[in-house]
Amino acid sequence: MRVGIGYDVHPLILGRKLMLGGVEIPSDKGLSGYSDADVLAHAIIDALLGAAGLGDIGSQFPAADPKYKDISSLILMGKTKKLVEAQGFKTVNIDATIIAQRPKLSPFIGKMRYQISQALGVEVTQVAVKATSGEGLGFIGREEGVCAQAVALIDTI
Repeated sequence: MRVGIGYDVHPLILGRKLMLGGVEIPSDKGLSGYSDADVLAHAIIDALLGAAGLGDIGSQFPAADPKYKDISSLILMGKTKKLVEAQGFKTVNIDATIIAQRPKLSPFIGKMRYQISQALGVEVTQVAVKATSGEGLGFIGREEGVCAQAVALIDTI
């Protein structure tokens, strides 16, 4: 069994969709980034890649490559699943936390868990997603950005 930790952060900007865990969240601001900037998916991808000894999201899916421009992070998660499996591992579970001042994310957690479970080919019960606020502190509290962290446990196939 192996464990990986992932973290991602993106700034919030006007005029962009807010994608978290493969779910579009109604908001006046979205996350800036080369892909869809889904910080939750990116943190999970990094956790899986780290656990499998495969580097990070930037080394596997470089932002300089035009094929990743505006790509759904769930597609990248599916590609990550295949990379992890090629190393002889399967996902045991994911535990992730989103840190955002707003919008309120609890109504969307179930959909996020489902989307992630589908991308990774695991049961929804193997995916935990939690959300918390920045309690008004720092760049998160000022609604300048959103971050996520994730832990992935993988085991041999």
